[in-house]
Amino acid sequence: MKENKILLYPHGGSGNRGCEAIVRSTAKILNDYTFELFSTRTYEDCEAGLDSLCKVSPINREVSYKMKGFLTSVIKHKLKIDREAIDKLHFSPVPDSSKTAKAVLSIGGDNYCYDVPKHLYLINREVRRTKTKNILWGCSINPEAIDREMLDDLYGFDYIFTRESLTYEALKNKNLKNVILYPDPAFVLSREKAELPSGFQKNNTVGINVSPMILSYEKQSGLTLKCYIRLINHILENTTMSVALIPHVIWDHNDDRIPLEKLYENFKGNDRIVMIPGYGAEKIKDVIAQCRFIITARTHASIAAYSECIPTLVVGYSIKAKGIATDLFGEWKRLVIPVQDLKNEDSLVDSFSYILNSETEIRNHLKEIMPEYKRRAFEAGQKLTELCNA
Repeated sequence: MKENKILLYPHGGSGNRGCEAIVRSTAKILNDYTFELFSTRTYEDCEAGLDSLCKVSPINREVSYKMKGFLTSVIKHKLKIDREAIDKLHFSPVPDSSKTAKAVLSIGGDNYCYDVPKHLYLINREVRRTKTKNILWGCSINPEAIDREMLDDLYGFDYIFTRESLTYEALKNKNLKNVILYPDPAFVLSREKAELPSGFQKNNTVGINVSPMILSYEKQSGLTLKCYIRLINHILENTTMSVALIPHVIWDHNDDRIPLEKLYENFKGNDRIVMIPGYGAEKIKDVIAQCRFIITARTHASIAAYSECIPTLVVGYSIKAKGIATDLFGEWKRLVIPVQDLKNEDSLVDSFSYILNSETEIRNHLKEIMPEYKRRAFEAGQKLTELCNA
């Protein structure tokens, strides 16, 4: 018998505050359900307090001879009857739990933007064998990343909820059915009061986020950080604003604090430069909400800013930043600068000058459209409930 339960997978861990924000906001939107979250870093989720919101489970399990079906799987693998037999045991927690769930939501936002891990396709196939509704939730997908194997997997979803129109149009052009457009659930993330460091000026601080990810996409080695240094110098010399360096992902292999600390060292001793601690998603949103402007590489830092009507410049590298900005403003070119397009050290200063000069216009526009945009995010939950009960 199906329980009033929804499974969420594959979650990379709450060290990425965007991943945490998706889980918290999805639970808020779908508050009539209980949730089980399948994560690769359950300890991060417990540290972030997600275990009080939902059941947190590992997405895989150690394969041993004591497991039911182990010998059969080994034989199938050895005899080449089923090359994935052992992997199926390893990644069996989600399919096993899906047998009693209302729906299984593939979350993460951009899992399909890059090289999709083979194990995700495997889990999807096994979930679909249970006949439980399998839904891709709040996604962005680079059209150039869609190969035949990915397309086959995408066809397997009962519904695909895209979070911006560029992905929506790309999938419709691939003749995918049951594709729906709704805002990213994190637009309705709640705020939790955060302690602000000395030197942070409420409503007169530029929040800055840099990620190792954008550094890997730059065309000229070292140029991105030089652009940020030039921008911070420009802010300090030409305005009264402070600068807050805001980490949004703090994984060992992908840690925003590393490039941010390099920036901080360049301005060490300047009391208008502050480093924000590694707060959780709701506290980070509170910090962002008290900034005057945000310049960010991380998508969910931009979503937190947009949702609080903060003029925002995104240093992007993929379709998601362009798509979200297009849906909010009708175009993206003045509000998103692809890191690949940084030409010289003044590139960020030039882009920041636009949002500075257009501050009132941008802020008023966001105030006008954001209530309806957030309402649409909640409407996605209503739509999902309808689909689950169909």
